[in-house]
Amino acid sequence: MKRLVLPLLSFFMLGCGDDPLPKPKAYLRLEYPEAKYKNASIPLPFSFEKNKLAESIDSVKTSHNSIGIDIKYPSLKATIFLTYKKIEDDNLNNLLRDAQNLTQEHTIKADEISYDQFENTEKDVYGMLYQIGGNAASQSQFYVTDSINHFVRGSLYFNVKPNYDSIYPASEYLKKDIKRIMETIRWKN
Repeated sequence: MKRLVLPLLSFFMLGCGDDPLPKPKAYLRLEYPEAKYKNASIPLPFSFEKNKLAESIDSVKTSHNSIGIDIKYPSLKATIFLTYKKIEDDNLNNLLRDAQNLTQEHTIKADEISYDQFENTEKDVYGMLYQIGGNAASQSQFYVTDSINHFVRGSLYFNVKPNYDSIYPASEYLKKDIKRIMETIRWKN
């Protein structure tokens, strides 16, 4: 009987506990440094402020009236690509159409595309910022122009396979940098 009581007593004492619960889902918390901006010194027909987190700006001449600029964020595995084009021969409508078409190419993978208009009449800067939701290759596209001489188109790309949930925090952080670029563009004469 003693042999039976001790195992039964142990079974009831150890077996009568709270039911095991699954662990709650955890989310990765990414924190980025507070953005500190400085004027980007580039020998181009415009200037702007860039985040100090951007480690380099590479400029590549792509044609007689077009210059490519890469603003690289190695710690975020991201690059903001800018393309400057001089407005010539009344080609503004073509440049605007091309910028909108390049954004629309992401509709295949995008869940949504929203946009914000930008206007600074004092500095003659007008533009549009497109936010692309979903697993699209680019999360942000934008353009700014003075409507007479200058046109700048930009896009944000990550150097990783698009996974919206994973790159969302970095995308939101860089969206602020893109807005800052748009707000601080100054055309040079």
